[in-house]
Amino acid sequence: MAMLLDVLGCDVRTAYSGAVGISLVSAFQPKIVFLDLGMPEMNGYEAARRIRSAPAGQQAQLIALSGWGQDLDKKRSREAGFDRHLVKPADIDILEEILAACGDESQQI
Repeated sequence: MAMLLDVLGCDVRTAYSGAVGISLVSAFQPKIVFLDLGMPEMNGYEAARRIRSAPAGQQAQLIALSGWGQDLDKKRSREAGFDRHLVKPADIDILEEILAACGDESQQI
């Protein structure tokens, strides 16, 4: 995902845990955060709640990435503060739509 977003012209940072992701959002202040729900130690739902509670995370678009795409999964994502829920593998047309909706081509992600 990070390589694809880089090819699409995004300024990308990658975290491999929820705690590191939360720190990156505070330091990097991205416009968009793609967050896997099935992470070890802290799942994506909890990471999203913590990101949303920080000033830097209130304006970012939070996009859930998951292998789970049932209505209940999408409801849980919304309740955790996500703006969108994408099922893996994410469709490139949808990714481009999300990037276009957030403004300039050199997105911070």
